[in-house]
Amino acid sequence: MYKRILLAYDGSDSGQKALLDCHDIAQWSQAELTLVAVMSSPMNMIAFEGGIYDPGMADRDKQAYQAVLAEGLRRLSDAGYTARGEVLVGETIDEITRYAKKIEADLIVVGHRHLDGWAARWWRGSISGALIERAPCSVFVAIIH
Repeated sequence: MYKRILLAYDGSDSGQKALLDCHDIAQWSQAELTLVAVMSSPMNMIAFEGGIYDPGMADRDKQAYQAVLAEGLRRLSDAGYTARGEVLVGETIDEITRYAKKIEADLIVVGHRHLDGWAARWWRGSISGALIERAPCSVFVAIIH
């Protein structure tokens, strides 16, 4: 039985499905829920985009991630669940696995959308696939088509 569930939440359609599936699992197991939204560090975004550092960019991004997280927490609250949440900054897989260890999560829940075409799959990569390889606990992947 799961006692601590960590949901990696990004507000996307697949994230919404993961949120719904997560609260069903939490209800069944009476688990404690934690949501995390992971934003790339500002220096990673600059290196990837080849841009110039804007000191306000990190604050604006953090506010956007806070809004996504607040929306997920509100949806859970509306469904009658108590959850806590946190915005993490860094590489997605590293941050999720680090936080799962920190809270001693029994289950990580993540959404996944099947991508059309090999180029889209190659470019985006698979967060869920990489997470399965590195997770310190079980991983539930909520799939949306």
